[in-house]
Amino acid sequence: MAARNKLELTWIGKNQRPRLEPRILLEDSGLSHQAKTRVSESDIFDNRLIFGDNLLALKALEQEFSGAVKCVFIDPPYNTGSAFTHYDDGLEHSIWLSLMRDRLEIIKRLLSKDGSLWITIDDNEAHYLKVLCDEVFGRANFVSTIAWMKRVSPANDAKYFSTDHDSVLIYAKDKASWKPNRLPRGEQQNVYYKNPDKDPRGPWNSVTYTGNKTRIERPNLYYGIKNPTTGELIFPPDTLTWRYGLETHAQNEAANLLYWGKDGQSKAPRLKMFLNDAEAIVPRSVWLSSEAGSTQSAMGEQKTLFKAPFSTPKPELLLNRIIHIASDPGDLILDSFAGSGTTGAVAHKMGRRWIMIELGEHCQTHIIPRMEKVIDGADPGGITKAVDWKGGGGFRYFHLAPSLLEKDPWGNWVISKDFNSGMLAEAMCKLHGFTYAPSQDHYWRQGHSNEADFIYVTTQSLTQTQLRAISEEVGEKQTLLVCCGAFRGDAESYPNLTLKKIPQSVLSKCEWGHDDYSLNIQNLPSASDLGAAPLDPVATPEPGGVTKRRSRPPKTAKPSEGSQALGLEVEE
Repeated sequence: MAARNKLELTWIGKNQRPRLEPRILLEDSGLSHQAKTRVSESDIFDNRLIFGDNLLALKALEQEFSGAVKCVFIDPPYNTGSAFTHYDDGLEHSIWLSLMRDRLEIIKRLLSKDGSLWITIDDNEAHYLKVLCDEVFGRANFVSTIAWMKRVSPANDAKYFSTDHDSVLIYAKDKASWKPNRLPRGEQQNVYYKNPDKDPRGPWNSVTYTGNKTRIERPNLYYGIKNPTTGELIFPPDTLTWRYGLETHAQNEAANLLYWGKDGQSKAPRLKMFLNDAEAIVPRSVWLSSEAGSTQSAMGEQKTLFKAPFSTPKPELLLNRIIHIASDPGDLILDSFAGSGTTGAVAHKMGRRWIMIELGEHCQTHIIPRMEKVIDGADPGGITKAVDWKGGGGFRYFHLAPSLLEKDPWGNWVISKDFNSGMLAEAMCKLHGFTYAPSQDHYWRQGHSNEADFIYVTTQSLTQTQLRAISEEVGEKQTLLVCCGAFRGDAESYPNLTLKKIPQSVLSKCEWGHDDYSLNIQNLPSASDLGAAPLDPVATPEPGGVTKRRSRPPKTAKPSEGSQALGLEVEE
């Protein structure tokens, strides 16, 4: 039997993948917001708030931001149980896993080589999500699971256990390249530093002077040290050695770094470590509510911001700690499940650039007014005082463009009537891998893939005369992709031109007319429609090929108890 060397999570519909349309983003300047004056030279204005389905929005960001995001934080729906009333438990988990997998794959591409992903999750899906992330990111890039103590007091009405913590899964894009920042020292860490011998260098703590090697392993570290008070020659135990060789030990003695106890008669010295030289703290895997906030403190923050608080917020202290560890000022932070906007608010106050994506109506009712307060310096809560936030900067508001193609009354795919010429050119650039950058000097330079390769998009039918003129203007050292409604003549006549008709040339590139891939599964087929066939995680389109768009956020879901349709498959 072959060796068992690969552990893989399987679920219903795993091989069914959406073929996402790379939508363009349309800015609405009326909902964007900028500070009236510059507060400091480090103010950041080009942050982005995107309204729309987060899977389509992630796809829309991919071309411009691949490899550019330093830290991704997501707080996905922990379990969409109440949205799955027509499914058995196995299908519920399968849908959730498919939708998460599709998002994680794009997030990985967006992360920089030294970037990291942080996901808050509870026990309903944490262990399945861990294996799923192992598949997407590679098990070697798993960093840690943080236990965040979200409760201040126990839930005494719990049937079994009071669930006092959530998990935070951490994955690096490339663990060898990821270097977390240490946490600043606080009063709690400094309380152990005293100065019993009135050392002029200030408070100190002490550590053991013995090492973890044996006398046999490191005989050069086994020697006698003279106690200056008793004159006794002190040796380490036979099973241990000193931490330092004779030369370094002599330096420690000369620097008065050895401590022999209050009366000077200890049987072994300890090494002084001064507070002034103390390093920042290595992050630990348990985060107390006193350090990282709680759901209670998060609700308190919400009540100071909104008349109708967001139902499941995360505290600013939690995001402050994550963003501090995972990034530096000026780095780009992404949250594709923005909720009430805590990630953007904290990132903004900490001098990071940010992108947030949200489909629910709270994008308008919560995130926009919250970020306006942050930018205007009118948000006194959260980490404002801790980071001395005074306001400044801004953000741009975008929404997803509609699908490029729609069906006409006869069932034929045609360019959407909502697209003007500029939108069409930008969309075709995305579909063909070009950067949209219209030239002011050449009408046919609407985008480029490199310094000598360009794209021209028009709905016109081009004649031989027009093509000849374009070819002559492009010249022999440049190439041009021409996407047009139709053309006359031989497409091979012009070596520097590549001719493609629209929409025919893009029909097979992706799914058209799908607007909702959200974790609110109201548009999925009924369980009876599925039968024994694999589940397609894509929302089912209504007649005409267009999925009904969700205009309200999903209701809070109840977690389910488990899944019988999931399994761990071991490949031999």
